[in-house]
Amino acid sequence: MPIRILPEEVASRIAAGEVIERPASVVKELVENSIDAGAGDIKVEIQEGGRRLIRVIDDGEGISADDVPVAFERYATSKLGAVEDLSHIATLGFRGEALSSIAAVSQVTVTTKARGEEVGTMLRLEGGRVVRHEPHGAAQGTVVTVENLFYNTPARLKFLRSEATEGRHVTELVTCYAMAFPRLRFGLLSDGRSTFQSKGSGDLYEVLMDVYGLETAEQMLRIRGDSTTQSAIAVHGFVSDPALHRSSGRYLITLVNGRWVRDRLISYAIREAYHTLLPRGRHPIAVVKVELPPDQVDVNVHPAKSEVRFRNSGEAFAAVQKAVRQTLSRKAPVPRASSSFGWERALEMRQRGLVEVGRSMRPTRGELALELHRTGDQAATATGAPPKGKLPMLRVLGQLGGTYVIAEGPTGMFLIDQHAAHERVLYERFQTERAEARVSSQRLLEPLVVQPGPGQAALMEERLVSLKEFGFEIEPFGGDTYLVRAVPAILQGTDLTQTILDIADEADNRDGVDSWQEMVTISLACHGAARAGQTLSVQQMRELVRQLEETELPRTCPHGRPTMLHVSAEQLQREFGRK
Repeated sequence: MPIRILPEEVASRIAAGEVIERPASVVKELVENSIDAGAGDIKVEIQEGGRRLIRVIDDGEGISADDVPVAFERYATSKLGAVEDLSHIATLGFRGEALSSIAAVSQVTVTTKARGEEVGTMLRLEGGRVVRHEPHGAAQGTVVTVENLFYNTPARLKFLRSEATEGRHVTELVTCYAMAFPRLRFGLLSDGRSTFQSKGSGDLYEVLMDVYGLETAEQMLRIRGDSTTQSAIAVHGFVSDPALHRSSGRYLITLVNGRWVRDRLISYAIREAYHTLLPRGRHPIAVVKVELPPDQVDVNVHPAKSEVRFRNSGEAFAAVQKAVRQTLSRKAPVPRASSSFGWERALEMRQRGLVEVGRSMRPTRGELALELHRTGDQAATATGAPPKGKLPMLRVLGQLGGTYVIAEGPTGMFLIDQHAAHERVLYERFQTERAEARVSSQRLLEPLVVQPGPGQAALMEERLVSLKEFGFEIEPFGGDTYLVRAVPAILQGTDLTQTILDIADEADNRDGVDSWQEMVTISLACHGAARAGQTLSVQQMRELVRQLEETELPRTCPHGRPTMLHVSAEQLQREFGRK
């Protein structure tokens, strides 16, 4: 095939694919333009997760009538003039590719009026071609409406995820820029319903309350810059108390000179600051703002401007890690005593909602929720049927460190991780109950109020029907608030709010329903299982081992970790010099 220059239409769509990946990409470019235009009030509206419609309204400087058609040409920008300007970019936008890329894959209508003009301008484009251009009445500012995104690129359209997932990405973007610029008022309307609104007071803490809720905001610690250092890098924002953590790392928000980026260096620095302070597999909530001279950071790294490169990466890493670590060491409260006993725990349990009826008929989590299936044991004994498990017969000897069950088998000693073993038991039991539609559910005396946040609200609502299969009874209560009226029986005595927030994270991280349901099953088993450090009676340990023997895959927990270690009799003899 001979080498040919691509037609302009094809080249435009290829270029658009590098900048516009999904509806949130459109919102990002338009919101950044609004911020650069000096807007104080920015409203975002979406329909069908942004596929059907995206509208961004601002009260900024507007676009002059002469510049409106030029604005949609490729590489048209008012923010750069020479190559030297690339070394000290101080605006969010600068490439001049966003509007042309958006117009190439959608139907765009822009209505704008610049300061000082008597009448505004309306321009409509379809697939990058101007179809209408005329004077139009308008208030100062700009309204950009994007309809039918990817209507002319079906290959890209079919890769979009569900409306709820795409809507969550838009919500995440709007809330991140609300935290980056707390002095601006941001509003988000999704399918006619207001899902987020910031006050624009300039106080980041108020935005945190709007995004995460009061209970979470109260556990956030303010980062204050160290005035004793001479570094040009300033770090401020908020990080969570180590007692507050999530199952997903996407609550870690990094902002560089007001730009929301996914920077591995800064993220790693924050995680290093939490080293040894969080349980394995858990992540902090953080909104970390890094400010430094524009010539010290390169933002011209990625077409979507989602990555940056620091001129002195070591200094940036050290500044962030030190600021977060000092905040945690100075301000983090002393951990409370174990919540497994005491009046405070009793009151918390009462407020969270204990079981209305039949509590005395069911074992509590402190008793491992290990039902004594005596009838089944007797039947097996009477028929002489061997246990269906794949473990040798074990005799419990005791407990080590409140974490491991010590047992003796025909071939030596077994150390059983009580949490991993109980996870396996609960996981297989829950799978069986779901398959037979008999999941045990417990109603709460008082409904539990849960606020998963604007980003997860739509996803939670999408999964409410599926959650009933797991024993949950959850109903919307307006905005991003939900009432929990019933929970699976295995969660009795656990932190219900944390469990439900983790499930919301799983709903976001999984595309297919089957994949999501599998991860919810694992999450419920993990939250309901006995914890490391929990003292068990001999009877409880025996019952745990007996039920582990009856599982199909007793040697690993649902996460793939081993449930036990085996030390053979021969190995013991060698260690003691007997062989």
